[in-house]
Amino acid sequence: MAPPHQTVYDGANQNGTVVELAAAQEKLQRPDVLNADDFRRQGKQVIELIADYYGGISDYPVHPNVTPGFLRKLLPTEAPACPEPDAFTSALQDVRDIILPGLTHWQSPRHMAHFPASSSTVGALGEALAAGINVNPFTWAASPAGTELEMVVVDWLGKALHLPNSLLFAGGGGGTLLATTGDAILCAVVAARDQKLEQIGVGRIGDLVVYCSDQTHFALVKSARIAGIRRDHCREIRTCHANMFALSPMDLHAAMKADVEAGLVPLFLCATVGTTKTGAVDPIAGLCAVAAAHDVWVHVDAAYAGSALVCPEFRHVIDGAEAAVDSFSMNAHKWLLVSNDCCAMWVKKPRTLIAALAVEQEVIMKDRASEGHDVVDYMDWNINLTRRFRALKLWLVLRCYGTDGLRDHIRSHVRIAEAFEKMVEADARFEVVTERKFSLVCFRLRSPEPEQSGGEETANALNRQLVEEVNAVTSGPYTSFANVGGIYMLRWAIGSTLTEERHVADAWKVVQERASAILCKMESINASRA
Repeated sequence: MAPPHQTVYDGANQNGTVVELAAAQEKLQRPDVLNADDFRRQGKQVIELIADYYGGISDYPVHPNVTPGFLRKLLPTEAPACPEPDAFTSALQDVRDIILPGLTHWQSPRHMAHFPASSSTVGALGEALAAGINVNPFTWAASPAGTELEMVVVDWLGKALHLPNSLLFAGGGGGTLLATTGDAILCAVVAARDQKLEQIGVGRIGDLVVYCSDQTHFALVKSARIAGIRRDHCREIRTCHANMFALSPMDLHAAMKADVEAGLVPLFLCATVGTTKTGAVDPIAGLCAVAAAHDVWVHVDAAYAGSALVCPEFRHVIDGAEAAVDSFSMNAHKWLLVSNDCCAMWVKKPRTLIAALAVEQEVIMKDRASEGHDVVDYMDWNINLTRRFRALKLWLVLRCYGTDGLRDHIRSHVRIAEAFEKMVEADARFEVVTERKFSLVCFRLRSPEPEQSGGEETANALNRQLVEEVNAVTSGPYTSFANVGGIYMLRWAIGSTLTEERHVADAWKVVQERASAILCKMESINASRA
């Protein structure tokens, strides 16, 4: 059967209807979606938009004053069947007019909430370069240079962070680049699970237990559930203010001992360097000693604070990792000038990870060129088969800024955090709640009421109100909070690339002004009740 609209040639119609065929081909012509000239023109438009955005980012409220569903009301309910004239320019105008005003601006110098998502010119352009090249380095054969660049760059980064040599390719270990810490922890839990079940039998999966503190990121509990660990076998060990909310080796020992006596099998420990809520640092050496007695896999989650290890003065926070840490992860996209997403993970014994995650079927993208060579196929190191070329942007950041430049970047934020801590301490109405180790400062407004008269409860209520009022100030900082050990506190994570001490000083004035207003109102209410 002839295709629709195409003339059939036969003996009676030697010439055919050429015009009809040409018209059909014109209708079926593919859009020219990778035109080099369009790429240059539209690429310049994007670069100009981004440059203008950073130039005027301080003009935006850090957090938008919008309600759920606002954007859906502004955009059509269906995609266009045919593009409008100069659709790209029109779409970029919508980005300026309705998308950007509705974002939380993580790169704003007044973004103090959560943890930083530091960006850089080289990091952003590296991301664009990787997207433009658009390869999938899931096996060595699928992208030889992509795979080998990843191997090179994770060793570069590991050495820059002063990690144990045993975690690097150069020392018999190895690393990979994933999307998030959650991916890294899941891969580690699965590897630990399969290794342990190989020893004790697959039928005992229900006896496996994982351990962490009550400050550990929820990614550990989520990963354990996905890996088949019973929900009631996730031991979230309680921490306390006296230990600055770090996990106690003594408490870990007691928990593991009780589980062993109950016939259960300790499997996995997630220790944290720089917890999400307060930046607490678990004592790696002491925890590893406890874990070693039960042959427990130890993973160190340094998602935030791992970047600080580029500075030798912070290397002590992972003392003890040399002997007993099985895997380690950090997010270069949090504080090391690499754009989202880029989580680096290292393992001491890659073969254990590969044994758990490799596929046995023949993969079409493996070829003879790799046979007989000890190549890395990164699809066997993680859950996903489709992988991004993250190594390119990380390589560019390391190459263009150098380890000295990265140290200067980290130290500048630590100095600003130190200065801010002194600002808080200089105002007797406030207190710093936890020991600052990096650039996260946790503080709160003191209650004017005596503690025996419900002062703690009053203080928590005051600080909840303070967070709400500070975040409601259009030109003010964006602040997050934490409730740890019954203490409600404000937390400022200083680390956005554009943040300078003047931004922090201005933001602190906003906090002080709102605190004064809250305390004045409270005083008036109490006076009226007297």
